[in-house]
Amino acid sequence: MAERDYAKEYREYHASPEQKKKRALRNAARRKLEAQGKVSKGDNKEVDHKKPLRKGGGNGDSNLSVKSAKDNRGWRKNKKGYD
Repeated sequence: MAERDYAKEYREYHASPEQKKKRALRNAARRKLEAQGKVSKGDNKEVDHKKPLRKGGGNGDSNLSVKSAKDNRGWRKNKKGYD
């Protein structure tokens, strides 16, 4: 089996301008809720975008909520409520 070229994967995916913009938006949402005292570093909570960034959602107060990591990522397993 051939070895994976992780550097190439990073350059082609994670370092694309689109990915950098989305990562910056996710980080900004986290900082916003940290400033409001709703989440803190080291806790098991994540910022959830009710309307995902990939579907045009933003970082407005009405689109952000706090969920546990399990709840925020659990939709990938059952797909309930997501398309």
